[in-house]
Amino acid sequence: MRYPAAINRLLEELERLPGIGPKSAQRVAYWLLTAETADAERLARAITEVKHAIHFCPRCFNFAEAELCTICADPTRDSSTICVVEEPRDLAAVERVAEYRGVYHVLHGAISPIDGIGPDQLRIRELIERLGVDEVSEIVVATNPNVEGETTALYLARLIKPLGIKVTRIASGLPVGGDLEYADEVTLGRALEARREM
Repeated sequence: MRYPAAINRLLEELERLPGIGPKSAQRVAYWLLTAETADAERLARAITEVKHAIHFCPRCFNFAEAELCTICADPTRDSSTICVVEEPRDLAAVERVAEYRGVYHVLHGAISPIDGIGPDQLRIRELIERLGVDEVSEIVVATNPNVEGETTALYLARLIKPLGIKVTRIASGLPVGGDLEYADEVTLGRALEARREM
């Protein structure tokens, strides 16, 4: 279908968003076109505001509005334990569980030689610098359970263990409601390794 130039530009921009294909872009564009002007303007202001107000925390590289992110600025958090995650959305996932009370370090990716991402492209140097300044007793590696995440976890363990700091990896295994017969060997092996007494 032929659209006016302004709608075509909007569709092109919407399709650049992750997870938004042509059909989703059309749905969002139609909503914007039929929504109250105030609603569309409020959305535009929120996008502009977040781009101007949010930056990366200089300590952990999570999103922050103040100098430090809310977690780094919280004096009740245990700064002797650092949970290392790949992306800020992973940090949000760990926080939703409400079990972890330490602080974080966001790498902004994982080691992936195929994609040309090595340790120098990640925030690993900054993590090592933190270990020299803060009194850290444990690093919890919470990278994704895929080839890149495992490679990153092993690299971090080899780098940090010689410093005398305990390095742990989050357990991975079978999801609740999963069937053993459909589990792959690696997942089932991890589930057995991470078993605990009942």
